[in-house]
Amino acid sequence: MDGDYIIGGIFSIHSYIHTVDSNYTTMPEPVRCKGSINTRELRFSRAMVFAIEQINNNTELLPGIKLGYQIYDSCASVLVTVHVAFQFLNSLDPVFYIGNNCSQSGMVMAVVGESGSTPSISLSRVISSFNIPQVSYFATCACLSDKQQYPNFFRTIPSDQFQAGALAKLVKQFGWTWIGAVRSDSDYGNNGMASFLEAAQKEGICVEYSVSFYRSHPQSRIQRVADVIRRSTAMVIVAFAALGDMRILLEELSREPFPPRQWIGSESWVTSPELTKFSFCAGAIGFGIQKSVIPGLREFLLNLSPSQVAASAVLTEFWEDAFNCKMKKSNFNSTNLRSEIYMNMCNGTEDIQNLQSQYTDTSQLRITNMVYKAVYAIAHAIHNAVCHGKNVTAQCRKLTKLESKQVLTQMKKVNFSQNRYDVSFNANGDPVAIYELVNWWKTETGITEIVTVGLYDASLPAGQEFQINRSINWMEGSTKVPVSVCSASCPPGTRKVLQKGKPICCYDCIPCPEGEISNITDSADCLPCHKEFWPNRKRDTCIPKPVEFLSFQDLLGIILATLSVLGACLAIMTAAVFFHHRTSPIVRANNSELSFLLLISLTLCFLCSLTFIGAPSEWSCMLRHTAFGITFVLCISCVLGKTIVVLMAFKATLPGSNVMKWFGPPQQRMTVVSFTFIQVLICTVWLVLSPPFPIKNLTTYKEKIILECALGSAVGFWAVLGYIGLLAAFCFVLAVLARKLPDNFNEAKLITFSMLIFCAVWITFIPAYVSSPGKFTVVVEIFAILASSFGLMLCIFAPKCFIIIFKPEKNTKKYVMNKDRI
Repeated sequence: MDGDYIIGGIFSIHSYIHTVDSNYTTMPEPVRCKGSINTRELRFSRAMVFAIEQINNNTELLPGIKLGYQIYDSCASVLVTVHVAFQFLNSLDPVFYIGNNCSQSGMVMAVVGESGSTPSISLSRVISSFNIPQVSYFATCACLSDKQQYPNFFRTIPSDQFQAGALAKLVKQFGWTWIGAVRSDSDYGNNGMASFLEAAQKEGICVEYSVSFYRSHPQSRIQRVADVIRRSTAMVIVAFAALGDMRILLEELSREPFPPRQWIGSESWVTSPELTKFSFCAGAIGFGIQKSVIPGLREFLLNLSPSQVAASAVLTEFWEDAFNCKMKKSNFNSTNLRSEIYMNMCNGTEDIQNLQSQYTDTSQLRITNMVYKAVYAIAHAIHNAVCHGKNVTAQCRKLTKLESKQVLTQMKKVNFSQNRYDVSFNANGDPVAIYELVNWWKTETGITEIVTVGLYDASLPAGQEFQINRSINWMEGSTKVPVSVCSASCPPGTRKVLQKGKPICCYDCIPCPEGEISNITDSADCLPCHKEFWPNRKRDTCIPKPVEFLSFQDLLGIILATLSVLGACLAIMTAAVFFHHRTSPIVRANNSELSFLLLISLTLCFLCSLTFIGAPSEWSCMLRHTAFGITFVLCISCVLGKTIVVLMAFKATLPGSNVMKWFGPPQQRMTVVSFTFIQVLICTVWLVLSPPFPIKNLTTYKEKIILECALGSAVGFWAVLGYIGLLAAFCFVLAVLARKLPDNFNEAKLITFSMLIFCAVWITFIPAYVSSPGKFTVVVEIFAILASSFGLMLCIFAPKCFIIIFKPEKNTKKYVMNKDRI
C-alpha cells in the first residue's frame, strides 16, 4: 500500500524455499517458497497492517500523513531476505509493471523484521549502509546489540543476553546442576546457547551434552541429536531453538518412546501453541514475552472479505489451506509448491469466525504485540522528525523531504506508551527485559495449555528478579520439582571430592576427617574445630569437648574415696585400741610414742588421697602433692625411728653398751622432725619457684579435655618422691639388719615386710604413672598412696592388734621378752 512514507515489513510466512539445480544454460527460476503456511507469522504481518491503518486514522500521531507499507515473505531464508533488502532500497516491486501504477514513494523509511536472528543480521548488513532503521519483533540474538556492526538495529523484544541469564537463574533456583543443552545451528541458537552456558557456568551448573541441529540438516543428523537425548542421564533439557527447528526435533523424538524429561524452553518456541500437541513436553517451563491485549485486532483479523483474499497470494493460500477448498479466480501465480487438488470450490460461505487456527487465536498475544509496538515506534520516530507538538496540537509538514537517517536519529530517542505498554530503547537498541514465566499445563481433557506462573524483571535488584505466583506442573503431571544432578548433594558433615575426568558437578561425598566439620550442603572443604571443641557424631557442628577428671561421682572416685576413708578410720581405730591398751607390754615394748605418731601420719596419708579427687584448682594442685610428700615423709620418719629404736635397743643389751642414752625419746623426736623438715623445705622451694597448677590437657585425647594438675617443676616433684624413696630404702636396709634379732616379738621383721611392700608399690608406680593417660594418672597415684599406707598399716599394726584383741594371754612381758621363741 502506498503512502506518504513507506514502512517495509518482512516475515517468515513460509519456512522453506524451493531449490532447483541450475544447469547454467538457462536463466534460473525466481526463488519460490514451499511448505505449509505459518499462520502465526501471517498474523504478525496482518498486525503490522492493522497498526498502520490505526495510525493513519489517528488524529494525534502523524495527523494528515498517510503511512504505506511493503510486506514480503522471506521464507525464513537468508537468500530471500537479502533479495528483499535490495527491494526496500530500490523500491522495486516483485512484479515488473509496464503500466502507470508503479510506486513513486521511493526508498522505505524503516523496516519491521525479521523473525529470525540470522536473516535479521543479513538484512541489517545491507540496509545499514543507507541508514535505514530496522526494528525486529522476534530476533533476540545478543550479537545484534553490537552497535559497531549493527548501528541501525533496534528491537522491541529483549535480547537473548537477558533471557540466557534468566534461564540460568531459573535452572539454579530449582537446584538443577546436571542438564542437557540443545540449540538451533543458527545465530539465534549458537549465540543464545553460548550466553546461557556462560551464565550457567557462573551459577555452578554442569552440562552433560550440548548438541546443535537445523531444520534443513539431513534426517540422520536430527536422529543423532534425538539419540543423545534418549541416552542421557540429565533429567532437564534446555532448548535454545527456533520454532521451526524445535518442531522437527520433537517430531523425531515422538517416533519412539521418549523417557520423561523436563524441558526448559527459550521464548522462540515455549510460547507457541503449535507445539503443545507433543504431550511428552507437558510440564515444560520457559520465558515468554508478556501477554497483551490489542483492542480491535481480532475483529480486523476476522474481517476478511472474498475480494481481499482473492487479491493476495498469501491470503488465498491461507484460505484454501484453512477451508480445504479452491478459490475460483486467481490473479497471481502461486508461490507455494503444494497440491492443487481440492475437494470443493470456495463459495464464500466459509466461516472464519469459528476457525481454530493460530491466525485467529488472540488469547496469547505476545510477539504480535512486539510487531504492533515496532510499527508504533517507527511512527513516533517519523512524527518527531516531521511534526511539531503533540496530541491534537501537532502540526506536520507533509511535503518535507524526509531521509531515513533522520528517522534513525529519532528512533534512538523514542519513548512512549501504547496500550499501557512502555516503548523505549537503550544505547544498544534493546528494550527493558521483562518476561513471563510460562508453564505447559496438561488439563483433565488431555489438552496442553500455556499458563503464566510468574514474572522475571531484569531491572529489579539481584535476587528479586523472580516472582512465582502460581504452582508449577512438572513433567508427567507431577507437582514435585524433578531432580537433575550428576551427584546427590553432599550433606553437612561431608565434603565434595571431584570424580576424575568428569565435570565439577560429578563428585563423591567423603566424610570430614577427625576433628573437622562442614555445616553447609555441598561443602568443598571441612573446617577444623577449635582446640576445645570436637565434632558431633554427624560432623556438622562443633560441640564443647567433655571435660574429664576424677570426680566423686565416678565409680573409681567413689571406690578410692571409700578406701581412703576406711583406711583413715582403720588408723584411728587402731590408735584408739593402742591408747586403750597403752600400758600393756606389747604397746610399751614398741615405742608407743612413735606408734601413735605413725598412726596419725597414716591417717593423714589416707586422707591426703582425697585431695586428688575432684576438679583441680590452684590450691588443690599445690596441696595434693605437698600434703602427700610431707605426710609420707612423716610416716617413713616414724618407721625409720622405730627401726633405729629396735636396732639400738638390742645393741644396748650388749655388755658395756651405752647406745640408748644417745638415742632416747628426745633424739627420736628430733630425728622425725629433722627428716620431715627437709621434706617441708623441698616442698616450700618447689611451691615458691614453680608450683603445680591446673591445666586443660588437650593432647592426650582428641575428643575430650582432661583437667589435671601440671607439676610446674618436674624436678620438684621427683625430688619429693626421691626423698621419700631414699628414706624408705634406708629404713628397709636397717629393718633387714634387725630382722634376725632375738625376741618373741621382733618388730623389725614387720617393718621389713612393710618397707618391702612400700618400695615395691612405689617402684611400680613410676612406670605406671608415666604411661597412664588422663585421669588414670591420678588413679595410679591414689592407688600407690593407699596401697603403701595399707601395707604399713597391716604389716606393722595388724599383728599387734590381733594379739591385743584376740590373744590377750600373749600380751605379757614374759612372752614379749621370751628369746626362745621367734
